[in-house]
Amino acid sequence: MIENFTERVRRVSPSATLAISNQASELEAEGVDVVDLSVGEPDFDTPENIKAAAREALAAGETGYTPSNGIPALREAIAAKLRDDGLEYGPENVLVTPGGKQALFEITQTLVEAGDEVVLLDPAWVSYEAMVKLAGGDLTRVDTEPHGFRLEGALDDLAEAVTDRTTMLVLNSPGNPHGMVYSDDALAGVRDLAVEHDVTVVSDEIYQEITYDGIELTSIGTLEGMHERTITVNGFSKVYAMTGWRLGYFAGPEPLVGQAGKVHSHSVSCAVNFVQHAGVAALEDTDEAVAEMVDAFAERRDMLVEAFADRGVDVATPEGAFYLMLPVDDADETWCERAIGEAHVATVPGSAFGTPGYARLSYANSKERLREAVNRLDEHDLL
Repeated sequence: MIENFTERVRRVSPSATLAISNQASELEAEGVDVVDLSVGEPDFDTPENIKAAAREALAAGETGYTPSNGIPALREAIAAKLRDDGLEYGPENVLVTPGGKQALFEITQTLVEAGDEVVLLDPAWVSYEAMVKLAGGDLTRVDTEPHGFRLEGALDDLAEAVTDRTTMLVLNSPGNPHGMVYSDDALAGVRDLAVEHDVTVVSDEIYQEITYDGIELTSIGTLEGMHERTITVNGFSKVYAMTGWRLGYFAGPEPLVGQAGKVHSHSVSCAVNFVQHAGVAALEDTDEAVAEMVDAFAERRDMLVEAFADRGVDVATPEGAFYLMLPVDDADETWCERAIGEAHVATVPGSAFGTPGYARLSYANSKERLREAVNRLDEHDLL
């Protein structure tokens, strides 16, 4: 029997979000009607212009290896998009990956060594912790929950956490699982700490285009002193409903791209050829479809917040992404087990994100199913 597993793998737990999703799928296979609010996956089909570009690329024979860092057309399109955001990057600063998760993994493997300290802002997406542990790093976590998941109120705690030992700090705005967009004042506070302690900031902007009420994201790499110490991560899964296409990227200083390219070339070789061509179409001609999806998410958010308020449950109103943190029992894992086992509503315990006492709900689902979920939770005394 094979049992000589490495310590770095033993340090890591399976993905909580995927574990809950798998449980929901098993129940559905048994004929149970489950309202699955566990996975962060848009319920829209990929826009037609993107699919058409993929078909055209396939017909043209774009099925072989590409340059490891990505096809020139896509890297230039990404660089142009980043310049529109105020980030002065050229195609030489961009590395295309099979999904945003792979981009984050490669960055962590490139920058974090055994014993290095990485700072996370809780609640934080579950895979950040796993990636740091796989690299042998140590975690310092700063809790934003007492401040309504906003960063401004936690800046003093962050100042205590960030030291000269800190190698990397991870930002995720709009955030998973809380949906908040960090303000310019909050980002300026992070900038001051990063400059003072020479810390690399990884800015995960995968939900960049999904914001509400006129709120727009500021990329921290645009702030004075941050261009050379920021790595901007993004992708196509969430905004363009392309989760299964597996296409992402990161941008940063050329030396970083060169070193991370070693991890990339020795692991995944390159992102899928015809998918990269579809990515060009996504960046160049999908604004209308994206706006329609964002409008739908905003309506669902409003409906869900109101539905909980009608039942006496106050929630922090998300400013972006498509997640909501629902306050539940302190034993949030038990609550989530009851939710799926009794009410047949799949959610993710907040403790998986470093914030016990909450459950994360994804509202990437229809209004009808969201109403059904709230009704079921209410009927089973879970609210």
